[in-house]
Amino acid sequence: MNSHWVPGNHITLLENGEGYYPRVFDAIAAAEHEVLLETFILFDDKVGRALQQALLRAAGRGAEVHVLVDGWGSPDLPPSFTQPLLDAGVKLRSFEPAQRLFGTRINMLRRMHRKLVVVDGRRAFVGGINYSIDHLDEYGPLAKQDYAVEIEGPLVGQIQAFCRASLERSQPARTMWLRRWWAMRNKDAGQDENGAAALHDGVRAAFVTRDNHSNRTDIERHYRAAVRSAHERVLIANAYFFPGYRLLRDLRRAARRGVQVDLILQDQVDMPWAQRASKLLYGHLIRAGVRVYEYSERPLHAKVAVVDDHWATVGSSNLDPTSLSLNLEANVVVRDETFARHLREQIERLMQQRCERVQVPTPGPLRSAWIALRSLLVFHAMRYFSGWARHSPDSAPRVVPLQVDAE
Repeated sequence: MNSHWVPGNHITLLENGEGYYPRVFDAIAAAEHEVLLETFILFDDKVGRALQQALLRAAGRGAEVHVLVDGWGSPDLPPSFTQPLLDAGVKLRSFEPAQRLFGTRINMLRRMHRKLVVVDGRRAFVGGINYSIDHLDEYGPLAKQDYAVEIEGPLVGQIQAFCRASLERSQPARTMWLRRWWAMRNKDAGQDENGAAALHDGVRAAFVTRDNHSNRTDIERHYRAAVRSAHERVLIANAYFFPGYRLLRDLRRAARRGVQVDLILQDQVDMPWAQRASKLLYGHLIRAGVRVYEYSERPLHAKVAVVDDHWATVGSSNLDPTSLSLNLEANVVVRDETFARHLREQIERLMQQRCERVQVPTPGPLRSAWIALRSLLVFHAMRYFSGWARHSPDSAPRVVPLQVDAE
């Protein structure tokens, strides 16, 4: 795995846009030296413009500001939004800009799905929350339910080194990896950028990423290791759920050995095919003792989990083929009883107040055979989808500067 466990961190759970945006915007606006930001979605709406103003204040103070957006998730930022940032010296880049065929975007695979912010190398934010108004309650019934974390401590150095390495993609590989190794070496030694020794009492945490090169399965392996070691409770809330065979097997085995395994999945979906695929797994899981709940108050966008009140994760990675096998993702994994218990309590609040437990009816023999056949076909199609997709032509994504076209 590409993760390095680091003690001495302070980690704060942030829920939805109301908890996340004020903290991250204030941190960016107060930046003195550097802002590194990566996001899947940035829209020109109320939230996007608030982020724009925070970035402008940081750049106006002389901070070096880098923003990376995904070309599929953020395809149409207008000049009225981007030009003020460019004029202020903000470096805007797009990951694999959208390609269109007869007006339709076609390059939807292997997206940059991370949501990261690092400010002055001292504070970082990691989670699943994008920069759009649909993460605020005022958006109405379709406002998303999601989480992020704010991090202070030596783990920030790892996240900063990771973001800087992505900036240096155009540099020679040897130079890029040498700089990344040196930064990681200092952070793993428990030092900040000034060489001061880090405290070793705080939260122990790891920054875990997934890419299409040497870290293809790291996030999934952390999940699997936690589930296999569970003694009492596994609690997962995830927006898109169709994991690989091994994680499904680990969840079933945990339930069968007496671990309480609870899954909170979404009922309101923006991609109905994803929900239909998830539902094909319900009977398979429930018959093994896994309890499945559907959250229906608002769209669930969460990617969080807690195991035995000592292991927890928050990040951008869903448990489906695109996140586990194709997209670029980032999670924080935490080993801390206080943080894990707090996250569990927040998820349980959703489960108890806003969820319906799924009951699988017993069908007749003919329908049962059809369901089994359909589930088998869809399961294996989804299971091998990521392998097929890796051989598609767009295997070398581009990162390009965002510029305003001259009229």
